[in-house]
Amino acid sequence: MREVRYNGPSLLMDTLYRIVGGTALRGDATISGSKNAALPLIAGSVLCSGETVIENVPDLRDVRALLEILEYLGAETSFQEGTVRIRTHKLQSKPIPAEYVGKLRGSIVLLGPLLARFGVASMAYPGGCVLGKRPVDAHASVFEQLGAENTSHDDELHFQGTLSAAHVVLPEFSVTATENAILAAALIPGETRIDLAAAEPHVQEVCRFVRAMGAQIEGIGTHTVTIHGRGDLRCVTHTLTSDYLEAGALAMAAVVTGGKVRLHGVERDHLLSFLSVLSRMGVEWRFDPQEKLLFVDGEISSLRSTKVQSNIFPGFPTDLLPLVGVAMTQANDVSRIFECLFEGRMAYLYELEKMGAHIEVLNSHQALIIGPTPLRGRTVASNDIRAGAAMVLAGLCAEGETTVTDIRYIERGYDRFDEKLRSLGAKIERVES
Repeated sequence: MREVRYNGPSLLMDTLYRIVGGTALRGDATISGSKNAALPLIAGSVLCSGETVIENVPDLRDVRALLEILEYLGAETSFQEGTVRIRTHKLQSKPIPAEYVGKLRGSIVLLGPLLARFGVASMAYPGGCVLGKRPVDAHASVFEQLGAENTSHDDELHFQGTLSAAHVVLPEFSVTATENAILAAALIPGETRIDLAAAEPHVQEVCRFVRAMGAQIEGIGTHTVTIHGRGDLRCVTHTLTSDYLEAGALAMAAVVTGGKVRLHGVERDHLLSFLSVLSRMGVEWRFDPQEKLLFVDGEISSLRSTKVQSNIFPGFPTDLLPLVGVAMTQANDVSRIFECLFEGRMAYLYELEKMGAHIEVLNSHQALIIGPTPLRGRTVASNDIRAGAAMVLAGLCAEGETTVTDIRYIERGYDRFDEKLRSLGAKIERVES
């Protein structure tokens, strides 16, 4: 059947994966650049007038969509062989309509850079995955504390005013609000302190990016970040760190199929909690810090039940919880998952039940998974980016053929996911109906 490769921002609504399960994955794979770091860094190019170059960028729908928004604002962009180039000489701030920002929630990280550089930023409310209500209050609080006037209404976010260095206290550990605060503060002369900042690896990457642009920054990787901004940031060339969420997905693919894989370019510090869970579940793994190589041996692993609770970094990543949920269906005894961050994250469990998993949903945040249970191939849906990846893993370890629909979600978050799995021996086919 003809393979169709994604090469642009348009959505292929009828594209799906067909998976024949039962093959143990074996071989080597190199982890792509971080999707969650790519988006705020692309937005950060707004902070300077010139050419910003970002290397090791994954080719994803969200990346293409954000570049399209920058072009709408007057930037010149190119994306070739993992390198993004953005020229912002002619950039302007103007209202961004829903047809652009409705494609991804990550577009909200444009507000901080646009507001800091032009004194005004407005857009329709961003879209993206359906993970329950994800309010923008934290972003509004950041901008207001920096001195902006908030004149948003039901259809549009709108902020304006000259920003000033300030002490910012976030109302919650919001990753994107922290990124907006850091990006805006980098262009504000003086000292801005951000308390209750998120500390995820992609937030740390934003800190390193603005530091390379000329801002001074302290507290990287902590929940208190201090930024000494300047009004003349320089454009830079920056290489993205690897995607720890992709690394976790491929590691779990080896676990559930009983395979052996070697993953290159892994940052262990980004996966400490995840690797601890692997050990508790009985997974055999090794890490080579010199080579940044993670070896996962699912063949000799004997999965046992455990409890996993998502949390802010360095706690267990919410984006890896659905993948662990799949592994729990193959583990002995009763496992418990506790999703603390998103009320809509657990919908994938109902898809797993279609495949034969024994699951007791306690409430919108907690569930018991009783294993081991053999999974059977079915037609299942991708409810969001990470749920989609989880259903792919379920298909890889299920008996028979599994069809995963709505893979546009998966392609927003994983770079050539099907290709990498095929390189490890998976029987997975991308089909455009």
